[in-house]
This record gives sequence, C-alpha cells and structure tokens, in this order.
Amino acid sequence: MKKIDHNAHSVYLMYYHLIMVVKYRRKVIDNPISERAKEIWEHIAPRYGIVLEEWNHDIDHVHVMFRAQPRTELSKF
Repeated sequence: MKKIDHNAHSVYLMYYHLIMVVKYRRKVIDNPISERAKEIWEHIAPRYGIVLEEWNHDIDHVHVMFRAQPRTELSKF
C-alpha cells in the first residue's frame, strides 16, 4: 500500500513521471553525470515539497519518478 499524503483539508497521492531528454538526443549521459544531476535534484527538491521516488538514466535521457504536494508549483521548480 502506498503512503497517502494529507494536509488540513485533503488527502492526495500525486506522482509525476518526468523524462528529460538531451538536445538532439546526443549520447552524453553516463553514471557520473547522472549521479551529479540526481544530487542537485535532491538538494533543491525539499524546498518545493518534492520527494524523489525513482531515478533511472540511459545514454541520452533520464527518467524521474517523483511525488509532490498539490500546492507545489512545478513550473518554478
């Protein structure tokens, strides 16, 4: 059972699947680059109420599964 989040007036479970693609699908993402991007994500995310659930990468893109709150402004993140 997944943990359902709540605030004072609602109960929610909001997951997002984000795919970040390198321009022209160039083959540039390796393990050190992916790990550094993940560190940056984990450093910034708590300020916006975002919790990283899963991080996977291939040579030209990164898959990110994360959980957010309804009040989170994803465009500012």
